[in-house]
Amino acid sequence: MSRKILIVDDEPDALELIAYNLKQGGFNVVTAKDGGEALEKVKSTSPDLIILDVMLPEMDGFALCRVFKGAPVTACIPIIMLTAKAAEIDRVLGLELGADDYVTKPFSPRELVLRVKKLLERTHGGSSAEQYRFGKLTVDVSRHIVTADRKKVELTATEFKLLVYLIEARGAVRTREQMLKEVWDYEKYVDTRTVDTHMRRLREKLGVAAEYIETTRGVGYRFVAE
Repeated sequence: MSRKILIVDDEPDALELIAYNLKQGGFNVVTAKDGGEALEKVKSTSPDLIILDVMLPEMDGFALCRVFKGAPVTACIPIIMLTAKAAEIDRVLGLELGADDYVTKPFSPRELVLRVKKLLERTHGGSSAEQYRFGKLTVDVSRHIVTADRKKVELTATEFKLLVYLIEARGAVRTREQMLKEVWDYEKYVDTRTVDTHMRRLREKLGVAAEYIETTRGVGYRFVAE
């Protein structure tokens, strides 16, 4: 079954271009032109991924992302933010709100489709183990469930992938550059603060179990098992 993608953009030309290329890539496409319509489409269609433009009328993309990531029903839906602003603050804000990836306009439609495929692979891809247990932390890979101190932790697709990646490499330090390539699939240079932003959010959500993730100053991160 092909995956369903919701595109939220108020520019008709951009909406048509993105929709066409995703359909050519084998995806089912649903569209919305503003925040209100997007909220309704999410309820009625249950998309597998959302492409969300930042500059929307009434409710902008940041506010909409906050709503989606703050609701248990939609928190695990991966989001790619589209922004015409190249400023670092805009990218960081989107990631802080829980977005899984971002693409700056103007962009290559082919690159966007590849980003969509990669992000869906992160969300639905398998792993070598079904479940990991480390003291206060339990990670059920097949069911995409994380608990810390017996409380369920709601993670985005990228945060979950990042946690499993570090667990599978436990004891070994992974550099920010390695993580960008192996978790985000970025072949070209991307600001390593992307990694730090996600790690900060992941640790905040893990609470007491954040102690299992260590920072190696100037290098990267590693998972330390009990």
